[in-house]
Amino acid sequence: MSEIFESYERKYCELSDNLSKKCSAANLVDGEQKKQKISEIKAGLDEADALIRKMDLEARGLQPNVKAVLLAKLREYKSDLNNLKNIVKRIASTDLNLAARDDLLETGKADTFTASANQKDRLLMSTEKLNSSSNRIRDSRKVMLETEELGVSLLQDLHQQRQSLLHANYTMYGVDDNISKSKKVLTSISRRMNRNKWVIGSIMTVLVLAIIVVLYFKLSK
Repeated sequence: MSEIFESYERKYCELSDNLSKKCSAANLVDGEQKKQKISEIKAGLDEADALIRKMDLEARGLQPNVKAVLLAKLREYKSDLNNLKNIVKRIASTDLNLAARDDLLETGKADTFTASANQKDRLLMSTEKLNSSSNRIRDSRKVMLETEELGVSLLQDLHQQRQSLLHANYTMYGVDDNISKSKKVLTSISRRMNRNKWVIGSIMTVLVLAIIVVLYFKLSK
């Protein structure tokens, strides 16, 4: 795992949590305070986009098996970031609705109590959606962590299998060397046996000839 990627990942997770809290806070204020918070959130989203791009570049420069795991995590982070952007859009849209409502109140074309009730309903719905998105993000992170642990376990298993194969390969080379040495020893023994056969045969031939000569002289006398 890349330490640089992990550093970007920690920064992104902290930034994402901070942005989620700011979105919740932005739903509870109106007017200039909401505009200021939305501006802060958008700046944070730009920073989150930059971190995503950095993580993507770092992941694509790693080994294929590690890269696959990291890119899967990146897809989840991108989905998380898109959810935050959609939430900010809804909050900004709500702020625009509030401005329009104020204009209508100033001209006497809206019912104050009805508009207030509708606004509260929208705020409640936005808060519920934000909480639901936060829960989905937590579940997604849990799945990503489990996937990462599984990927690490698979990499460890593959490393152990590679070591076993290398050890078996070295053992086979040792067996081949022993077989070659044994063949050389057997060939040497065979050659010596052949030489001994010729020597014994020659000695026996000489002895037979000597016996024949001795018998010949004895019989001739």
